[in-house]
Amino acid sequence: MADLIIKNLHVSVEGTEILSGIDLTVRKGEIHALMGPNGSGKSTLSYALMGHPSYEITQGSVEFDGQDLLEMSVDERARLGLFLAFQYPQAVPGVSVTNFLRMAINAHRGVRGDGRNDDPDAPKPIKIPEFRKVLEEAMELLKVDRDLIRRYLNDGFSGGEKKRVEILQMALLNPAIAILDETDSGLDIDALRIVAEGVQKLVTERGMGALVITHYQRILNYIEPEFVHILVDGKIVASGGFDLAKRLELEGYAPVLESFGIEAPARVGAGELAGTKA
Repeated sequence: MADLIIKNLHVSVEGTEILSGIDLTVRKGEIHALMGPNGSGKSTLSYALMGHPSYEITQGSVEFDGQDLLEMSVDERARLGLFLAFQYPQAVPGVSVTNFLRMAINAHRGVRGDGRNDDPDAPKPIKIPEFRKVLEEAMELLKVDRDLIRRYLNDGFSGGEKKRVEILQMALLNPAIAILDETDSGLDIDALRIVAEGVQKLVTERGMGALVITHYQRILNYIEPEFVHILVDGKIVASGGFDLAKRLELEGYAPVLESFGIEAPARVGAGELAGTKA
């Protein structure tokens, strides 16, 4: 089973420690929500897990599918079944969504260059009929409009359209574990519901595991987590079920943290749910 097992993870950026001892296990088929005040290190965890070169692992271990994740390159982590949905997907003018998705599948398969290789054991590009089939199935599952995939990648897209393409890519790559870094950021209520329900379908129908990083409880109305964790100043200080997320929405971080015997950081007001970036 492709479990993601994080033990005592310490991460620094430009010499400053951001994460100071994260312990967390996410299994296939499970949904975990990671919440926390502004600046607590939530996005740092997602980038460190995917191997961003600016995030230095100074201590601890991460095991994925029984292998040492920290010894792998970014593409090796992706091919093993780890996926990161970005908070702010980048636009790529001149590259259509369709071509991008086909290139993503080929890269995930380990295809190099144009895939024309005489070695019979070398990874082969996905054939066009096969690609069309899996794309149609994913679009139907996620209710993606056909016009969207004909446009250039994220070029002039709304926040909701960008996130839907991210989830469409996730469906095509079919990861074992997906990390969603504030996928709800910049979405209106309708877009949020569509994107969140798409993620929920991938968990329910394919057994994908998900680590949902969010400031707000609202996305969790559509992706109901079994486990909720609160991250403060680089450490997970409290964990619980979905009720914990509801309490955060109603009470704010400071009162909830105090109920666990934890003093809230000075920057967290009594009614604050979260900031805008972590």
